[in-house]
Amino acid sequence: MAAIPLRNRRSFRLFTHFCRVLVALTFVFSGAVKSIDPWGTALSVNNYLVSYGLEAFKPIAMIFSIWLCGAELMMGCMLLFKVRIRMCSTFATASMIIFTIITFLGATFIPVEDCGCFGDVVKLTPWQSFIKNLILLPLILVVWWRYRPDRMFAFSRLEFAMAVFFCVFSMGVGTYCYMHLPPVDLLPYKEGTNIAQAMDEARNRQQDSEVVLVYRNRRTGKLREFSIDDKAWHNENRWEWVDTRVSEDVTDKVEPMILEFYIADDRGEVTDSLLSIKGNLYMLCVTNRAKVSARCEERLRSVVEQAAAESAAVICLTPEPVTRPTFHSFAGSEQVRCYNIDSKTMKTMLRANTGLVVLTDGIITRKANCRDI
Repeated sequence: MAAIPLRNRRSFRLFTHFCRVLVALTFVFSGAVKSIDPWGTALSVNNYLVSYGLEAFKPIAMIFSIWLCGAELMMGCMLLFKVRIRMCSTFATASMIIFTIITFLGATFIPVEDCGCFGDVVKLTPWQSFIKNLILLPLILVVWWRYRPDRMFAFSRLEFAMAVFFCVFSMGVGTYCYMHLPPVDLLPYKEGTNIAQAMDEARNRQQDSEVVLVYRNRRTGKLREFSIDDKAWHNENRWEWVDTRVSEDVTDKVEPMILEFYIADDRGEVTDSLLSIKGNLYMLCVTNRAKVSARCEERLRSVVEQAAAESAAVICLTPEPVTRPTFHSFAGSEQVRCYNIDSKTMKTMLRANTGLVVLTDGIITRKANCRDI
C-alpha cells in the first residue's frame, strides 16, 4: 500500500488547522487593537523611522499606519475564514519574515523602546516581540506549505465577496478612528481621569526611579537626555521626542506619559493653576493654528461661545512655541489665551491634530475630534 503524503494525513491536517487558527487570531487581535488607534501606531512607525534615519517618510506615517493595521486585520480574517489561504499565507509569511528581522534589529543593533505590535493593549519589550515572531513564523510556514499546491488567485464568487468585505471593513476601521477618536482609550488621559491626582500617584510609584526623556536636536541630529523636571525639551521646533526610559524596577511603562503633562506660557509653567480651576475648563488643542480648516474654526468658535455663556474658562493648547503673551481668535470669536504643550503629550491626550478636551474640576469629562464638536 502506497504511503499517504504528509499533507494528506489527518494528523497533519489537524495540526495545520491549529496553526492557521492561532496565527489568524493573533493577526486579528493585533490588527484590531492597532486599527482602533492609528495615532499610536503612527507614533511607533515614527520611532522606527527616526531609528533608521528615514525621517523624510514621516509625513506618510499615518497613511502607512492605517494600511499596515488594516492589512494585518484583513489577513487574519481571511486566514480565519479560509479565504484564499495560499495567497494569504504567502503574504503573511513574507510579512512575518520582515517583522522578525525588524524586531531582531530593534532588540540589538537599532534599539527601539516598543515595537507597538499590540498597540497600547499589550506592551512587549523588543526581545519579547522578537520571540513572539519566532514562534509565529514556523506556524505560518506550516500553513503555507500545506496549501502551496493551490492556485494563488483562483477566487470563487463567495471568496471574492468576503475578501472585498474584509478589505473595506479593515481599512474602514482605521480610517474612521483617525477621523474621529479611538472607541477604546487605554492611555493615561482617558475620560474620568483626574490628571493632578494621576500625576501624584505616578510620582509616588516612581519616587525611587528616574524618568529620562531622550530628544533629538532637529538641527544637529544629536540625541540628548533630559530629566522629567528639565523643561528645556519643551521646544517643538528644536527638539523631537525619541524615547522615554525608566529604571528597571518600574513595570508600568505607561506611567511616565502622565508625568510629561506640562503646560506653559511665556513666563513658565502653569500646569497646576490650570488643573486647579473649578468648573469647566475647555482646552482647544491645535497642532498648527495656521492649518485649521474653516469648518473646524467655526466649531471651535462655538466652544468659545459656550464657555462664555457658562462663564467657564477656555484656553488654546498648541505645540507651537509661545514666547510672548499669545491670543488667537477662532472664526471671529473672542480672543483665547494660548499655552504651550509638547506635541507628543497632546497627541497622547487627544488622538487628533485639532480637537477639544474638557476638564471639570481637573477631571477629563469629554474629548472630541474637531469633526465631532
